[in-house]
Amino acid sequence: MVVLNRIYTKTGDDGTTALGSGERRPKYDLRIEAYGTVDETNAAIGVVRLHTHDMPEFDAMLGRIQNDLFDLGADLAVPEREGKAERLRVVASQVERLERDIDALNDKLAPLTSFVLPGGTPAAAYLHVARTICRRAERVIVELTARPGEPVSAAGIQYMNRLSDFLFVASRAANHNGAGDVLWVPGQNR
Repeated sequence: MVVLNRIYTKTGDDGTTALGSGERRPKYDLRIEAYGTVDETNAAIGVVRLHTHDMPEFDAMLGRIQNDLFDLGADLAVPEREGKAERLRVVASQVERLERDIDALNDKLAPLTSFVLPGGTPAAAYLHVARTICRRAERVIVELTARPGEPVSAAGIQYMNRLSDFLFVASRAANHNGAGDVLWVPGQNR
């Protein structure tokens, strides 16, 4: 359980922040960027949820994802180290649940005949914003894994990859199951 009695601690006034392990890092550190961008993805999904009250099953999927993203942030905030007790990690079952949700939404959609432009309903447009932030988070996480001594769980990387797919399919679902998709027309304005 997390208890936050005081929001400001002044410990970051020197330009550093603490990982979950207690280790202090500069605020521009790539690991901090990784879980900060995951948090940004979560906030964007929160905005989507302002427009999903009339879709309770869909909204519940987004709520589960928001919780998973906090798990991923916790995972990223405590790098895996040999000999250390395991902390909260994203696991394969979370990725698998996301895949099932993608399949359930996608089953109701007609195949695409063109790329989709961000737009349509407010929920769909905001889902596209969340998707692009998610892709950026994924790129930062993958870059982090390429650095020596910066382990990231494989399930965490997989989760972000599936999440961007989910957010795309979800945008189509939020566009009246694809009927309201805004399709790209190549060369339309020549």
